[in-house]
Amino acid sequence: MFSAYSPRAANAYQRIDVETSMYALDQHQLVSLLYGGVLHSIATARGALARGDVLGKVNGIAKAIRILQEGLGISLDRAGGGELANNLGALYDYCVRRLTLANARNDDAMLQEVMLLIRPVAQGWDGIRNTRADAPAAAQSMLAGV
Repeated sequence: MFSAYSPRAANAYQRIDVETSMYALDQHQLVSLLYGGVLHSIATARGALARGDVLGKVNGIAKAIRILQEGLGISLDRAGGGELANNLGALYDYCVRRLTLANARNDDAMLQEVMLLIRPVAQGWDGIRNTRADAPAAAQSMLAGV
């Protein structure tokens, strides 16, 4: 009655689950996931580099570069975002150059440098969400005191 387990079918269901969950996320959560993806991809590349897994290193770095360019970089409003958007764009461009060099030179220090540059930005981004979430509670407590 039921067919045997099929990895292809399981992958299709997984893709559908990911695609439908993307619609439930707001833009803040999407950017947060992109930052997490960059950091995870670099960590994966560092592990692969340490093991001598060339393909794993290349794939991890390529994914991090794609996220920086096609996810985070494209989403910047360089015209309306002012200095902050321009600075983030310059940071992403620098990180892409460093990741490319790290790939060519098998340089773990460059990979770590990019992680150390992106991590505080990601934490700051997540902090914005926490501050925004705390704002209604703070407003309610201020109104209760009036």
